[in-house]
Amino acid sequence: MNNLIKVLIADDHTLFRTGIIRMLSNYPDISVIDEAENGEILYKKYFDNKPDVILVDISMPVLSGLEAVKKIRIKDEPVKALFLSMYDSPDYVYSCLISGGMGLVNKDILEGELVYAIRCVFSGKKYFGKHFNEEKLQDLLSKYESIYIADSDIQIPNFTKREIEILKLIGNGYSSSIIAEKLFISIRTVDSHRTHIMHKLNFNSASELINFAIQYILKEDI
Repeated sequence: MNNLIKVLIADDHTLFRTGIIRMLSNYPDISVIDEAENGEILYKKYFDNKPDVILVDISMPVLSGLEAVKKIRIKDEPVKALFLSMYDSPDYVYSCLISGGMGLVNKDILEGELVYAIRCVFSGKKYFGKHFNEEKLQDLLSKYESIYIADSDIQIPNFTKREIEILKLIGNGYSSSIIAEKLFISIRTVDSHRTHIMHKLNFNSASELINFAIQYILKEDI
């Protein structure tokens, strides 16, 4: 089939990967050619397989989906990445966009919409759900970029080494539980550091923290 879409799926949950692979096997124009359980394996397998689309979880151990896609883009600009996440708020949409992703879908998505999203990304179109057309995506980018410019002159607090580690991990899409696992600390300790960071920045919401964390790693060229 000339228009066969070769997909590489990356997610750290074996049952989830298996379910997606089984589901996609019902579509003759889509073929899952390989799978990966973390971002580091995804990075290697991408260049081994050269898939048309990578279906990748944002938060994975070893290397997050966002980090893996950034690394791939350094060597292979045309990569077509469709991100998976339990969260699809504007913060996450922005994070996916600036990492080079072409789409983001919630893990609770219906089968038909996931297939539609894969086909959209394969054809070179962005897909971030029914509520984000191209105009709204541009508005979102403009909004966040304006915040970025405004925040670029603020005084960065004196973060501790651990706070910087956690801030970077937040910016790369990791949840508190994954951060705790990566740093060998408790979730309560991670949440305590998050609270201290927000207090130093005078932030009142998690979205403010995520936005700042994304901007912070951009400034650090991570």
